[in-house]
Amino acid sequence: MALVPFPGPQSGALKKIDDDEPEDQEVGGRMSFLEHLEELRKRIIYACYGIVVGICVSFLFIQQIYDFLTGPAVATLPPGSKIIYTQPTEAFSLYINISLIAGIVIASPFIMYQVWMFIAPGLYSNEKKFVIPFVVFSTGGFLLGAAFNHYVAYPFIMIYFASFNTPNLSYMPQLSEVFGLYIKMLVGLGVIFQMPTIVFFLAKVGVVTARFLAAQFKYAVLIIFIVAAVVTPTGDPMTLMVFAMPMVGLYILSIFVAWIFGKKPAKAAA
Repeated sequence: MALVPFPGPQSGALKKIDDDEPEDQEVGGRMSFLEHLEELRKRIIYACYGIVVGICVSFLFIQQIYDFLTGPAVATLPPGSKIIYTQPTEAFSLYINISLIAGIVIASPFIMYQVWMFIAPGLYSNEKKFVIPFVVFSTGGFLLGAAFNHYVAYPFIMIYFASFNTPNLSYMPQLSEVFGLYIKMLVGLGVIFQMPTIVFFLAKVGVVTARFLAAQFKYAVLIIFIVAAVVTPTGDPMTLMVFAMPMVGLYILSIFVAWIFGKKPAKAAA
């Protein structure tokens, strides 16, 4: 506790304040709109620096990355089929896009750190300690979504599309279309796999509970299928299921996350 001058009916009146009260709890509220824009601009610039470094690193291994990304599509081609490109600059543009996306993935921990640094001024001091879990869980969730897309979802979809190949109907997918579908599914599943991370932080601050999530399960399944129908890049039922089923599984996982890490109810006084 400390004593500070306080205007009152008597000269020299003092007021007690709590030294333990964190002064930075309202920092976000004291920032002006222009200061928020300046902070956002700074974080975007830093994130772009990280992406440039990631692009430079990825370009050194561009052929290996290209073979890795196109591997699932090539492996699902029927005998005699191959991926084609019809525009002179299509293959070159693909290499540039691959280096850009790989650079973003490489820089993703640094990007998520910049996101945290932008929202941190508006948090209480006891909430700012979650910076490391936020960066680790958000990056890990995106990488898990990317891995699920590369090894499970994308090969399954490509096998399904290639099954329509017949002696009179040759399946020769175009390079840009194949890679475009891969990227759309990669981004979609990477965002979907952030669900446990979001629930973790909402449960830590007491916004949601495991009981609430479990009670809303049937409504959540309905919303999940609606969202999957909207974000599905192709619109066919098989791709919709590929997006919807992981979301249902992640929602169930999020219930356990909220139960384990959520705020515990205060014990009743004896």
